[in-house]
Amino acid sequence: MKFLITVVIVVALSLGVWQIHQLWEKSQEPPRAALAPAPETVSNGEQLPGLPLKLQPALEAAQQRGAAGLRDFLAVNGRNVADPRLAWIQLDYVLVVAQSDPAEARKIFAQVKARLKPDSPVYGRMKQLEKTYD
Repeated sequence: MKFLITVVIVVALSLGVWQIHQLWEKSQEPPRAALAPAPETVSNGEQLPGLPLKLQPALEAAQQRGAAGLRDFLAVNGRNVADPRLAWIQLDYVLVVAQSDPAEARKIFAQVKARLKPDSPVYGRMKQLEKTYD
């Protein structure tokens, strides 16, 4: 009986030491957030994915027309464009329409802000505009 109790105590102590060792190793690892690369800041929306090539000429024509052109482009083609390029185009629209219709600019900005996540390449641009359009 003494032998069985001794074995149980040795096993329990071994498991305890192993658990403490595991906790110590885990505390020595750098946090995963520190290892993750920061989202790349984009200075030009043309390099972002999400816009089908067939819509590129239509977008360029809409940009030439200004606020009305971008509004029409988003109304007609908005469902065919995916984030992050859609968010970039909408933020372009916000900047252009802000002078003539600030309420519309705030509305579109709120939609983009609600949709973007911190890992989006457009998130930095949205944060820069946040103080103006919130």
